[in-house]
Amino acid sequence: MFTGIITDIGTVASVTKKNGGDTRLAIYTNYDLDKTDIGASIACSGCCLTVVKKIDDMFFVDVSAETLSKTNIGKWDDGDKLNLEQALKMGDELGGHIVSGHVDGLAKCINLTKENDSHRLTFEVPKELGGFIAPKGSVSLDGISLTVNEVEANTFGVNIIPHTWDKTTLGQIKEGASVHLEIDMLARYVARALAYQE
Repeated sequence: MFTGIITDIGTVASVTKKNGGDTRLAIYTNYDLDKTDIGASIACSGCCLTVVKKIDDMFFVDVSAETLSKTNIGKWDDGDKLNLEQALKMGDELGGHIVSGHVDGLAKCINLTKENDSHRLTFEVPKELGGFIAPKGSVSLDGISLTVNEVEANTFGVNIIPHTWDKTTLGQIKEGASVHLEIDMLARYVARALAYQE
């Protein structure tokens, strides 16, 4: 489990395609990897991945063909920047909202506007995910915990404060780009419960 509060910006060091469609990524980080166990989870731009190897300031993850088909990880290349967050430990502060690192789909940035010192972004999501997003609810975009400002059909807007703009990869986003979307966990379970009652 994660909070959606980014604690490091990592850099893709290498991408190696493996037999069977899987991919191995090497990622540079500022984390003290001596304190990170093999098998630990790190959210990489919102996608929970398992550390399978460590060398100095670099960790390695394997990405399955299934994950590649549901995310934009297959487009990552050497030098790309990633939002990183290590998994929660018992007693950690819950400063964002609880996220699982399981990507529900991709959200496409359809508008980017500077608004005073902040930036307002509008995203379009697949129609089947639009009903899970509510005004003042939470979403995770590329692993960043954000509050939804407004919703219309399958589009929604968020406001990005200068700190988040400067300290995450959202500061590099362009109109037309897609990011990993994780809907609010509570919304997912409420929808499931309502569907079960019908």
